[in-house]
Amino acid sequence: MTPIITIQGLRKQYGDKTVLNNINLEVAPGQIIGYIGPNGAGKSTTVKILTGIIQDYDGQVTVLGKNLRDSVMEVKSKVGYIPELAELYDLLTPREYLTFIGKLYKLDDHIIEDRATRMLTSFGLIDNMDQRMDSFSKGMRQKVLITSGLLHNPSIVFMDEPLSGLDANAVILVKELLQALKQEGKTIFYCSHMMDVVEKVSDRIILINNGTIIADGTIEELKQGNSDTLEQIFSRLTSNGDFVQRADDLAAAMSDRNDLKL
Repeated sequence: MTPIITIQGLRKQYGDKTVLNNINLEVAPGQIIGYIGPNGAGKSTTVKILTGIIQDYDGQVTVLGKNLRDSVMEVKSKVGYIPELAELYDLLTPREYLTFIGKLYKLDDHIIEDRATRMLTSFGLIDNMDQRMDSFSKGMRQKVLITSGLLHNPSIVFMDEPLSGLDANAVILVKELLQALKQEGKTIFYCSHMMDVVEKVSDRIILINNGTIIADGTIEELKQGNSDTLEQIFSRLTSNGDFVQRADDLAAAMSDRNDLKL
């Protein structure tokens, strides 16, 4: 099967800091990829390169059979990107914002209206469709953001902490949505710190640390016959695991500070 994403020798630096160091990766169509790692590991940078947001990098990246450097606008038109935080033009309503996004993707008005209405109905936001978003909670904004990233029916969906701010019911809905998108043959590239969700929804999990892939496989392959959870595997591979002592030190630091005030 021809990979839908191919990364060869990907490197990215910001000044003297190496953010991505020789990333090599192939992703088959129709997979849900859990792309995880500590803060600063290079997850968001990888996604921003794959979506064409960052274009200054070393190495070769192919998306949907296209060299990303040569076909960045064509690739952008066929992928969806749902970041953790994004500007939503607060003075617009969801209808106005989604119409704007749909127009960028050259969608017909009736398609924009139909998809936006149906998706916002599923998210429980239909009654807020014509309400200005400056009054929206973070979870409501995130639902509009997810809708905007899927509005043009992309072949690949990149999600960077998409559950941020969502309540428990919305989280369940998005998890079911991921499976529905997979059934339609779409590829999901999913970044998150919520290990339990990643473990449950991912066909394949890639762990990155300090800009380098340190683990790649199914959850069963990563467990290697052990009963560890993904959270335990993550901790073992990316930290020294002394969380109890560090928590005690944090608590002691607060006590010391209070003592100094006295």
